[in-house]
Amino acid sequence: MAATNFVLVAASLLCAVIFFRPKLLRSRTWRATVTPLASIIGSGFLVAGPLLAHAAGTLAWAAMLGLCATGYLFGSAIRHNILHVEPKLRHKPPLPVAALETASDLALSFAYFVSVAYYLNLFAAFGLRLVDVVDPVAVRIGATGAIAVVGVIGALGGLRGLERLEVGAVGLKLSLIGGLVVALGFAAIIMVANGTLSWYAPDHVRGSKEIGILLGLVILVQGFETSRYLGDEYDAETRVKTMRRAQWFSTGIYFVFIVLITSYFTGDLPLAGGETAIIDMLMPLGTAVAPLIILAALSSQLSAAVADMNGAGGLIEETSRHRLKVKTGNLVTALVAIALTWMADIYEIITLASQVFVLYYALQSAQAALSAYGQRRYGRTALFAGGILIALAVIIFAVPAEA
Repeated sequence: MAATNFVLVAASLLCAVIFFRPKLLRSRTWRATVTPLASIIGSGFLVAGPLLAHAAGTLAWAAMLGLCATGYLFGSAIRHNILHVEPKLRHKPPLPVAALETASDLALSFAYFVSVAYYLNLFAAFGLRLVDVVDPVAVRIGATGAIAVVGVIGALGGLRGLERLEVGAVGLKLSLIGGLVVALGFAAIIMVANGTLSWYAPDHVRGSKEIGILLGLVILVQGFETSRYLGDEYDAETRVKTMRRAQWFSTGIYFVFIVLITSYFTGDLPLAGGETAIIDMLMPLGTAVAPLIILAALSSQLSAAVADMNGAGGLIEETSRHRLKVKTGNLVTALVAIALTWMADIYEIITLASQVFVLYYALQSAQAALSAYGQRRYGRTALFAGGILIALAVIIFAVPAEA
């Protein structure tokens, strides 16, 4: 354990040196890549292991690849829209194009409401683990307080200051993930040498319910769509290239991570504190795991919630034709997020977040299919139509995980 502790801390520090290099931070291509990348492997990285262990067991790696492939399909639709639909939106677009875009904005606004609740519930859960509290009511109270504070700051117009957390949080998060993957690889090598490595998770009955749980985990790979809304800073080709790169990079990270933690799977989710089960799962790796995960979770969840609250506020202002201001949108987002916190548990919020995000993806896939059909690109039309069907399956059949 002492050796893996050293490797974990040393690898995390080495990754921090890489990710905080001034030259890298100044790179426009890196900044355009890291925005979707940080969203894709943000909160999902914290809950992917326990949830996939519960739903898929030994086949967690295959489930993760399936989720990443689904995300890549939706990403391809959004990339098509960046290249072929965005230019039409700058002028007076045809009615179907304008209607689908307005509906997409509304769906994404609601998705942001849910994601703020998701991020700040995780923020509260990991924060309370500092004092070994896993009580669901305490987590709800903590989440309510965090949402209220961020919402009031947003209503007063002060979120710009909190946004400065994002750059540091992204570097910290990626450094921790790199350190964890290296430490897990080091531990796996030791277990192979000792003959103690086992890739088999505890068996449990799996059927249609587990498929429904997996459908409700699309939120784990959500975040690539942020490239769609960086048009003021980057041209279309840059956004398409960097979004694709972010999805491939995150797929590799997720796959390696899930494969390496399979030997740490212990069975079903705990009755309380399942959202922070990654800490207990990886505790055999070393005593440095818990504080590093909690530190990264607190910074990344707060910065992600601030980014999505601003996104929701901006979309509300835009879709209301500026009748509602961003400050009002931030307050509305906070109130809805608080209501969701008390109406649903974390697993229900995760599933709901997946459903509302895939509603947005369904509308974007419909937009892409309509565009491809108009270009007589029938193969891509069929591909994007398949995306619509997958999104409908998630909306209809997804169910929350249960401890």
